[in-house]
Parts: sequence; structure tokens; C-alpha cells
Amino acid sequence: MDILGTGGTGTVGRALVEHLRHDGHAPRVLSRTAGEGRIVGDLRTGAGIDDAVRGADVVVHCATAPRGDADTTRTLVDAAARAGNPHLLYVSIVGIDAVPLGYYRAKLAAERVVTGSALPWTILRATQFHDLLATMFAAGSRTGVLPVLKATPFQPVDVTDVAAHVAALAVAPAVGRADDFGGPQVRDMADLGRAWLAATGTRRRVVGLRLPGAIARGFRSGAHTTPSHTDGTVTFEQFLAAS
Repeated sequence: MDILGTGGTGTVGRALVEHLRHDGHAPRVLSRTAGEGRIVGDLRTGAGIDDAVRGADVVVHCATAPRGDADTTRTLVDAAARAGNPHLLYVSIVGIDAVPLGYYRAKLAAERVVTGSALPWTILRATQFHDLLATMFAAGSRTGVLPVLKATPFQPVDVTDVAAHVAALAVAPAVGRADDFGGPQVRDMADLGRAWLAATGTRRRVVGLRLPGAIARGFRSGAHTTPSHTDGTVTFEQFLAAS
């Protein structure tokens, strides 16, 4: 099976490539820069994309950017359609249709490009990665306290858990919208913040902030979590201990 991955040097992409190789596959990785196992192409300009997708049975689209996701996804979809009829697997985020964050809106627009294509497709939405919460806590702690969103749940998931699931979906027939994939625990952000403080030996007072606006309300509602899908195996504490 010929598998092409975009964003293969990013957070999800790297873990996915490692998992596929461990399972005996030899995925090709689309990248703007040359390197071992890489296919040079630029989704922003379209340069090299037709050559990259030619012969692919599956295209796993992990590449992302704060803006322009729909445009780069359309470039990929159009090239894939010209090349044949590969299975297109798009990795997305839980809650993007309920939390009006700019980045989420871009991901939702990209999803619509995928679902509007004539290709067989799968979309997998996952919850936020452990790394994201840890990065937020590290940045916030520089203020002298640890600010968190008050009364706001999160369901962080380990990137290796997501990569393993994406790899399984990649070698299976297209399913359309796959079940959401979440971390093993839904927990208040303040609780996760205290876990980060304990693991890093950082002394800060946790301060809950109730922010105004639709974005904060969306997060407080838990729209970015999927409590019925606690599929991940690695807890936040286990992630912190390993890192």
C-alpha cells in the first residue's frame, strides 16, 4: 500500500510515520524541504503536489497552519482527484464546529473541502494533545501565577495514541466521519494545572479566570471534549513523567 503523508515532520505526522514504519509500511512524506523519505512539494503553491500524490493509495493529511487550511487542502484534493481515487484521511479537532476560534474555523473549512470532494474520505477529530496543555501551563506560569480557564474541562490525549489510531484508519477502507478520539480522562483545567505544577516542581498559585465571549463559553461547555470516547491510554501525569 502506497501511503503519502502531509505534515510528516509535525507533531502528529512524525508519530504517524514512526508507527507506520513499525508496522512494516514505507510511507512517503510530503515536505517543502528535501530529506530521506521525503517527497518535495508545497501545498501553498501547488508545486510538486501532482507528482507527490501520483500512485498513492492513501493520502493522510496532517499538515496544518493557523490560516489557509482550506486552500492547501483544496490543492491536495484537486491533485489527488487528478491522480486517481486515493483514500483521503484528514486529521482534525474535536469541537471545531462549536468553538468559534479562528484556527478551528480554518480546520472546519478544510473539513468541508474534504467532504465536498469526490474522493473516498475519512475525517478523524481528536481532542487537544498533552503537549498543548503543558505548553500553555509553562507559558502561563511566567506571569508569577498559573492562570487557567475557570470551570473548563479538557480531555488531553497523547499524540502516540492518536497516531496509532490514524495508522489503523489509513490501512482500512474510508469510513467518512470516524468516531471522535479523546484522551482517557476529562478533567478540569485547574486540576490539570496542579498536576503540571507537581510534575515540574513549580510553585505557583492556580488562578481561575472566567473570560467573556463565545470562545470561552464554548470551552466552558466542554464542546471540545468527547466524554463518550475516552480512547487514549496515556494520562496527563504519565505524559509529564515521560517528558
